[in-house]
Amino acid sequence: MAGFLSPERTGRSVLGIAWYAQGFFALLRYLATHLSALTVRPTRLVLFKQIYFTGIEALGAVSIIAVLTGIVITTQITSLVGVNATLTAKIMLWVVVRELGPLLTAIVIIARSSSAAASELAGMKIRGELDSLRQMGIEPMDYLIVPRIAGITLSVMAVTFYFQMLAIIAGIGFTALTHGIPFAGTLGSVVSLLTLGEVAASFFKTLVFGLVVSITSCYYGLRAPATTTAIPQAATAAVVRNLLTVFLLDGVITYAVFL
Repeated sequence: MAGFLSPERTGRSVLGIAWYAQGFFALLRYLATHLSALTVRPTRLVLFKQIYFTGIEALGAVSIIAVLTGIVITTQITSLVGVNATLTAKIMLWVVVRELGPLLTAIVIIARSSSAAASELAGMKIRGELDSLRQMGIEPMDYLIVPRIAGITLSVMAVTFYFQMLAIIAGIGFTALTHGIPFAGTLGSVVSLLTLGEVAASFFKTLVFGLVVSITSCYYGLRAPATTTAIPQAATAAVVRNLLTVFLLDGVITYAVFL
C-alpha cells in the first residue's frame, strides 16, 4: 500500500494528467482554429474514410448491443413493475437516452477506433511519415489530425442516436410481442415524454464523448516515442485514458444536468 501511494508514484500520475490535459486542450484549440482545413479535398477524403471506419463499420456491433440492451431493459422493467406502457416508456427514456445510449456507444467506439487511430498515428510518426509530409509542404496536423477528430466526433454523435432509437424500438417491440403492450402507444409515449432538455443533454454528452475519444486517441498517437513498443503502448494508453475520462465525464454531466 505504501508503494502504491508513494509520493513518487503519485507525482508521476499527477504530472501525467497535467500533460494530458495540456495536450488535450491544445489539440481542441487547434481543431477550433483550423476547421477550414476540411474544405480541402484530400483532407475531406480522410474525413470520409474516418467516418466510414468509425461510424458505418461499427453499425453491426452497435446494432446487436442496442437490440440486446433494449430487450434486457424492458424485460427487467416488466418483471419488476408488470405491464405498464407509460412507466416502460419513462424508464426506457431515462435509461437509454440519458445514460446507456451515449455511454455504450462511446465504449464501442473506444474499443474499435481509439486504439486504431492511436496505433496508426504512432506508426506514422515512428516511420517518419509526418516529417515526410512536412517536407512536401503538407501540414500533418491539418491533413491527419483535424479530419480524424472531426470524423470520430461526428460518428459518435450519429451512432449514439442510432443506438438510442434502435434500443427503444427493439425493447418496446419485444415487450409488445411477449406481454401484449401496445407497440405504437408505448413508442408514442416515449416521443411525447422526450423534452428539448433531454435532447440537448444527450446531444451535449455525445459531443463531449466524441471530442474526448478522438482527441485523446490523436494525443497518444502523436506523443509515441520512437521505439518498437510505442505502437501497442499508444493504443493501450489511449483506450485506458478514454474509458476513465468518459466514465468520469458521464457522472459529472449526469449530476450537473439531471440532479
